[in-house]
Amino acid sequence: MSKELTTIIKSEGDGYVALCPEVDVASQGDTVAEARANLREALALFLESASETEIEQRFCSEVYVTRVEVAVG
Repeated sequence: MSKELTTIIKSEGDGYVALCPEVDVASQGDTVAEARANLREALALFLESASETEIEQRFCSEVYVTRVEVAVG
């Protein structure tokens, strides 16, 4: 069984940080592709090792990624 999860990737320093907000798992890499692959591995490890209770407690089924405009200066 597989599940599609949200991935947010942003540049940070000389690399990239990847975050899955549904379960609050993050990873990093030197490139976007590497950060994404490392996050996939981190998620697999989390889902394999965490108890069903921990997964249920951490899982957020509604995640909204959007933009908001704010005044600057």
